[in-house]
Amino acid sequence: MELMQSAIDTHVYVIYFFLAVMLFNLYSVLTQTEFIKLAKRLKAMTPLYHLTNAIVIYTGTIVAFYAQVMSITIFLMIPASIFLLVIEIKRYKKMRVIKFADVEAQQEFYKYAKKIYIIEISVIVSIYLISKVF
Repeated sequence: MELMQSAIDTHVYVIYFFLAVMLFNLYSVLTQTEFIKLAKRLKAMTPLYHLTNAIVIYTGTIVAFYAQVMSITIFLMIPASIFLLVIEIKRYKKMRVIKFADVEAQQEFYKYAKKIYIIEISVIVSIYLISKVF
């Protein structure tokens, strides 16, 4: 039983770290006025984002299979993790093609990235709240 609690604790702490990465990215979008610096910062954070998401998925899978119970929370966590993966890839692809001279696209990206990170944070918080209810 101690192994199960350890896996759950690891899963929860990695989710907190994942949320912290999202909050840092949102903070960067809100405070960084130079697009090039923002792009470099987000590019550096992207591998950490995907690594923490992968760890969340991996530890969640271990916990789910060890518990041998498929609840509605688990059924929601799986598509949520995939959604977060896909939406971050789309954000990165959109950022990657913006040129230094294209100021209009840069301003549009700020709005887009802000919306993306708010959606990501909302997904994490809503899944957390649902897991506490069920």
